[in-house]
Amino acid sequence: MSEQENSHHHASSDSDDEIDPHDPRPRREHPQEETEDDIPNDANPINPVTTNITLPPQSLRRLSAFTQTACVIPRSERRGLFASLAIIPEVNTPWGYKNKTKWTVTLIVALAAAAAPMGSGIFYPALPQLTIDLNTTPTTANLTVAMYMLAMAIFPLWWSSFSETLGRRTIYIISFSLFVIFSVVSALSVNIAMLIVMRILGGGASASVQAVGAGTIADLWEPAERGRAMGIFYLGPLVGPLIAPILGGALSEAFGWRATMYFLAIYGGVMLIMIIFCLPETLPRPPPPPPAVNLPEQDQSHPPLKRISTAASAKIKTKRAVAVLRRLFIEPLEVILYLRYPPVQVSVYSAAIAFGSLFIINISIQATFAHAPYSFPSLIVGLLYLPLSFGYITASLTGGPWIDYIMKRQAKKAGRFDDKGKLIFLPEDRMAENMWLAATLYPGAMIWYGWSSEKGLPWIVACIANFFFGCGSMLVFGTVTTMLTEFMPKKSSSGVAVNNFVRNIFSCVGSIVAQPLINAIGNGWLCTAVGLFAWVTGNLAIWMLRRKATAWRVSMDKALNKRE
Repeated sequence: MSEQENSHHHASSDSDDEIDPHDPRPRREHPQEETEDDIPNDANPINPVTTNITLPPQSLRRLSAFTQTACVIPRSERRGLFASLAIIPEVNTPWGYKNKTKWTVTLIVALAAAAAPMGSGIFYPALPQLTIDLNTTPTTANLTVAMYMLAMAIFPLWWSSFSETLGRRTIYIISFSLFVIFSVVSALSVNIAMLIVMRILGGGASASVQAVGAGTIADLWEPAERGRAMGIFYLGPLVGPLIAPILGGALSEAFGWRATMYFLAIYGGVMLIMIIFCLPETLPRPPPPPPAVNLPEQDQSHPPLKRISTAASAKIKTKRAVAVLRRLFIEPLEVILYLRYPPVQVSVYSAAIAFGSLFIINISIQATFAHAPYSFPSLIVGLLYLPLSFGYITASLTGGPWIDYIMKRQAKKAGRFDDKGKLIFLPEDRMAENMWLAATLYPGAMIWYGWSSEKGLPWIVACIANFFFGCGSMLVFGTVTTMLTEFMPKKSSSGVAVNNFVRNIFSCVGSIVAQPLINAIGNGWLCTAVGLFAWVTGNLAIWMLRRKATAWRVSMDKALNKRE
């Protein structure tokens, strides 16, 4: 792929009123006079093996800060379903939106990302009623949650693959329309089999934002600002499942378990309206096709006629059918193959082990505080999830700006500047003291929680531990997700889809095995074993990334470029 083609990768759009007039960054009065060297290459960097090697400035330009002129796309040319209804116009350079516009879009995507995990957490308090109403067993009832989470792991592979061609907006609208339908049908289910099937489909529909949402953040924010934005985005999928048990407990006690499904349908409907009217398409526009070569005048007026045999015609149709089937069924699964690249593999593992630990704690809270010596009612048990939420909020508000600061500091320390004197950022710049702290904080807090709940200490002791667990795990989630969008700049949503695939499998396994292990060995030893394993392997992953990430990236970029 040529450098000129790469320069179009992050092209997007904005209106005159969406361009910040106070932005100190220079803008060209005549953007058509830009040359290829003037346009930053954000799509396909050539990464140095070490920071001491001097490469041509254009080889590193994708991670240096830059500004392009943002122009509004005419309504008739805007992409995505019902694109003309969006209040915020599509522009050719999303990085040129005013910050308030970018934050508006970021918050909408964060709220939409809360739908999928909220759908699992809101159902926990309703399971006893569900078991009685549908005349089933507790084990079978638990499948409505486990299968929902498994769908959240698998379906984003398709959503992310389709979003790279159909666009973000179209995927959001289709998926949330389906989520509303499946949530209503779930509420109307007459037996457990029907409910499980509808929960699988609903979980798969709502999970689109977990992968595609991170791609939207990467479309909007420059690398120097992306950490803070990703932290805000991640509040949705992490805080959603922690406030959901409170909502689920209140709704199920007042109106029954079906009310939780109707709530999800209403939430999905509100998000669908916000997406239709407030979310523009942000996927970078493809480069313009090369100019057509005109045939000689006589050839245009009398084009040659060719006869195609029946066999040749059938062969062409077969090839087209195979291409469609491959696009629908094979290419989405190929996203998993990104795990063969060490930077993706190690980064994803760091987040997955933290996510699996989180769901063990989620199950433990419900199993522990609803019984002696605590014996709290369902609503109080739901409130005990709030310390985790407060930890996530704290880490999101402070951790995002922190990793952005670390990234700038690391680039300055290495003396990486482009030919215009702007800093050149690399994904691994985001890992420093923040990740070392996080990889120790959340395992330590997990062990703290395990023994305080095991010994029946006052509930506040376990809540304080969970606050620090939330802080540490959120620092890991935010950093890893941001790095994945930068390790794979042309396939940002695919990288995050792989992350969601692995971590949701870990969470599904954690949810299934947590209760039997608590019954067998207790909270103390379970949390100690998982916490120590997470501490050792998590720190080892950070050490490997800091030591080898640059060389790994060079190899990965060569392999990806060769495939293209």
